[in-house]
Amino acid sequence: MLGLTLGAASPAFADARPANDLTAYARARAADGDGHTQLAAAGYDQALLQAPESVTVARRAYREALEAGDDALIDRAVAVLDKNGAAPPDAALLALATAVKMNDLPAQKAALARIATSPFEFIHASLQAWVTFEQGKDALAGLDPAKGKAIARRFNAENRALLLIATGRVDEGVIALRALIGTDQASLDLRVNAAQLLAGQGRNDIAQSLLRGDDRVVVAFRSRLGTGVKASASFGLSRLFLRLAADLAQGDPTPLSIALIRAALRVEPDSDRARLLLAAALSSNDATEGALSTLQAIKPDSPFYPVALDARVTVLNHAGDSARALLAAQALSASPGADSEDATRLGQLMITARRYDDAAKAFTLSIKRAGDEVSWAHYLQLGGALDQAKRWPEARKALERAVAMAPQEPLALNYLAYARIERSEKVAESRAMLERASSLAPDDVSITDSLAWSYFRTGDVARALPLLERAAKAAPANGEIAEHLGDAYWAVGRRYEARYSWRAAAIVAETGDSARLAAKIATGPAEVSQRP
Repeated sequence: MLGLTLGAASPAFADARPANDLTAYARARAADGDGHTQLAAAGYDQALLQAPESVTVARRAYREALEAGDDALIDRAVAVLDKNGAAPPDAALLALATAVKMNDLPAQKAALARIATSPFEFIHASLQAWVTFEQGKDALAGLDPAKGKAIARRFNAENRALLLIATGRVDEGVIALRALIGTDQASLDLRVNAAQLLAGQGRNDIAQSLLRGDDRVVVAFRSRLGTGVKASASFGLSRLFLRLAADLAQGDPTPLSIALIRAALRVEPDSDRARLLLAAALSSNDATEGALSTLQAIKPDSPFYPVALDARVTVLNHAGDSARALLAAQALSASPGADSEDATRLGQLMITARRYDDAAKAFTLSIKRAGDEVSWAHYLQLGGALDQAKRWPEARKALERAVAMAPQEPLALNYLAYARIERSEKVAESRAMLERASSLAPDDVSITDSLAWSYFRTGDVARALPLLERAAKAAPANGEIAEHLGDAYWAVGRRYEARYSWRAAAIVAETGDSARLAAKIATGPAEVSQRP
């Protein structure tokens, strides 16, 4: 993750506010703390009107306005911070975006000068190149992909490839581009950006060759390239800002991520890629309604619309709104063009909602949609749902299919073998499967527990106990392992330790398990189930 900081350009200034100016500020802080972004921004707007020289208020107003998308408040807050020499480095990016949009050459020059001496120095050459391109000058002269720090070289190389295409040097640009493309999200974005420029140059043949694959966005762009886009500084800056924002999104989102996305939207207000990134950042900051309204702005004719539908499920799920997340997932799975992943997502949410029969239906649909690409994991998920739905004969068939497809996959071996041992089916064979699973994944505590339990159920408590102790030490919050350990302790006469383990299990137990654990703690197990 990129190590950029957002500190002020100079030490904090003294900040005196009359007492009667504090009301709006206090309300804004409270709304901010409660996650009410729009209300907080309105409060900071009022507070800044009451204390127009306050650096503290301006700083908070700036950050909240970025999240709320209040451009007027952003600019007012930056003006106060600039006046006091306290503007954060990312304010220069917004200034450049505004200057490019307004075709204000002196302002562009001033913003670029600030960026050159800021933590964003590594993208200065690329930004300068796009501004120079807009002016009809040689944009490539100062863009040497072999110079500068490693991070700068990567950005320079990517933007040089795009600018070669933009200036008509298509063959050179494509050669440079192909040397940079991998399988990550940044490479996917680069392919789409280049394809749009190539289509704008009338080279749809090459553009289509860059859009191979089954990624939803790539598939959508492949059928909607049309005449592409015209290269411009707005295009270049927007894509560059979003490239950096996407990098930052790999970790915890920061105010910087949102500043970059807002800068991109200033030069390219219709960017749905920016909206997707913005929604993700807002959701991570628990600004759920802001994230949802951002996604709502992505229309059905956008190449990003299918991704936006999926993102809506993610946002609602992150917010803990499981009911709306489930409804959104159902709509997504039933929509035209829905694929196996959509059905899988629905099945997972059905599992969370304890609707196991419906989960099984969703996983069955996922298998059907997967076609020749169906995997052992599809059948493992189906088997798990059927098992939880108490449809064991069907579950066993699905789980056996998973093991047949992936006989060396420890997760599949573990689920089938443990489930069979619990039902006293093919115990010896299942124990051997668990031994194989454990050898393949010796550090997996769930598999260690399963293997230990297989020994316990077949009367070999001496082999079971050290494995259970090891598993419990590695996963102290796992109630099932703690209960198994308690059972093993009881079987060898270690009553105090058994009750201690059961009490530990009871702390994290689900409602259906509490009564059983309480009975064990009180009087011990009705009988210690070992050899079936």
